[in-house]
Amino acid sequence: MRNVFYLFPFVFLSFTMNAQDPDAGNDLLQIQKTLNLYIDGQATGDSLKVATSFHDSWQLKYFAENKFNIVTKSKYVVGYKKHAKPENWSGRIVFIDFTNDIANAKVEISTARLLFVDYFHLMKTNDGWFIVDKISTRTPHKTVEPIVAKAQK
Repeated sequence: MRNVFYLFPFVFLSFTMNAQDPDAGNDLLQIQKTLNLYIDGQATGDSLKVATSFHDSWQLKYFAENKFNIVTKSKYVVGYKKHAKPENWSGRIVFIDFTNDIANAKVEISTARLLFVDYFHLMKTNDGWFIVDKISTRTPHKTVEPIVAKAQK
């Protein structure tokens, strides 16, 4: 009888593992791929990469100068100019949460002077995962002037 009690957790665990969606890992990878396309495009000023990560209905929403602002995809991608990735530039995916065909994610992009925090809504379509909305904010980094040693005479 005691052996049955030891066996029960393993049987229950196997049902739990088999009940998981086998495509969930693939979806996570595809969401990461979409977000990394955006990050890479931002890093190098590649409007094609950025535009490819966005659905045609994509909008940026932000609040600045006491005003709520909305920017469409077509207006957002026109100001890009290709360049090498700056040395003091980094981007990272902070988290991804998804259920079925919808997701949200947080991305941070750090430049020499600013930290951009972007929250995304993503949707899975027949053509793959796309960013459909972005809300964004930026915060100045605290910069400290380096202490320069003065030569003594």
